[in-house]
Amino acid sequence: MKVAKFGGSSLASAEQVRKVGAIVASDPDRRLIVVSAPGKRHKSDIKVTDLLIACAERFLAAGSAEGEVRAIVERYADIARGLGLSDAVARTVEADLRARLATQLPREKFIDTLKAAGEDNCAKLFADYLRTLGLDAHYVSPKEAGLVLSDEFGNARVLPESYENLRSLRGRPGVTVFPGFFGYSPKGDVVTFPRGGSDITGSVLAAGVRADLYENFTDVDSVFSASPSIIGKPRPIAEITYREMRELAYAGFSVFHEEALEPAYRAGIPVCIRNTNNPSAPGTRLVVERTQSAGPVIGIASDSGFCSIFVSKYLMNRMIGFGRRLLQILEEEGLSYEHTPSGIDDISVILREKHFDAAKEARVVERIRRELAVDDVSVERGLALVMIVGEGMRHIVGIAARITAAFAKAGVNIEMINQGSSEVSMMFGVKAEDNHRAVRALYEEFFPS
Repeated sequence: MKVAKFGGSSLASAEQVRKVGAIVASDPDRRLIVVSAPGKRHKSDIKVTDLLIACAERFLAAGSAEGEVRAIVERYADIARGLGLSDAVARTVEADLRARLATQLPREKFIDTLKAAGEDNCAKLFADYLRTLGLDAHYVSPKEAGLVLSDEFGNARVLPESYENLRSLRGRPGVTVFPGFFGYSPKGDVVTFPRGGSDITGSVLAAGVRADLYENFTDVDSVFSASPSIIGKPRPIAEITYREMRELAYAGFSVFHEEALEPAYRAGIPVCIRNTNNPSAPGTRLVVERTQSAGPVIGIASDSGFCSIFVSKYLMNRMIGFGRRLLQILEEEGLSYEHTPSGIDDISVILREKHFDAAKEARVVERIRRELAVDDVSVERGLALVMIVGEGMRHIVGIAARITAAFAKAGVNIEMINQGSSEVSMMFGVKAEDNHRAVRALYEEFFPS
């Protein structure tokens, strides 16, 4: 049994939905299909999920969102017309949207309820289309299937009982079409994963039904060794370990949501990333272990939007509990940290800038000065993190020397270095304006043309 997940770009238009239908029909083992909401049809287009968020915001602000409702309904109607489906699809979508808008819910619940309409209506439409191809296809809702999530609206986590609940899907006849991105809280509220959460749904379902393979269909032939937007035509990756993919996803690889791999990894289910537009391409396989024939480095990734809190205090290493007290301040301010590189008398805490506005910065800095009596505390913004990843790095002497030499040759100053104990990755903080230059320098060093 295969679980196949199709992203928004794979379902953006009638033409794309036909491709997905052909892929599903070509393999009887693809019995559980997870769909995202329709994505962009072209570069300047708007994703349906973004239309739904705009609809929710407009309704909350003005008490009406007729323009937004019409735009969303027309997206589904356009797909349905292109597939030769009846006008009933558009009427069903409109009735569903208006029912959701009529709910009297607190803001977070209301927005999640509206956002979930994208995947939910796409799953119903796709099941209708599969039946026109002669397949025994059925839509199933996450509530009926028992996908239970924490009541963290917009940032939900799957609860353990979901896996046992979902196991019954394996015995369903024909093809089951399941909407991604959302589930239900124990109280029965609609709750969504973070953006990109359909990947999480696919992985959770694969683990729940104990699938033989989880296929994640997107719009690229494979995972690449670096971002094509920076390198141009980077080397494709045929095989990558879960650990390597997790590191790269964290550092900016957008193929997978960074939380999506855990359920499949823990269940030992192989994953294959495939291209909807080129289904004959072998794609990239995620495995527990791989051969090292590809070299010590498998990929290079980067992400911007970070800042650093630098704290210095003489004899910090002798102060029991200093690090705990520092991180407790961040916890009490509602901040999660990314990394904490440190020295004998100083420590840096790396945060996402989007969570650390000016008001929060002023409070945190003042509390650190007052409660920890430090010698110095400062905040540096505009940082990027560049990560080089590869299981083989732990077996090779001189990797760090090659990295720093490549940065020096490119004129990139290193603001921070961090290496995990697993030695699967090394991370470097650089100025955001040096981000692309740093990636190109490392790519030329480890993947010379």
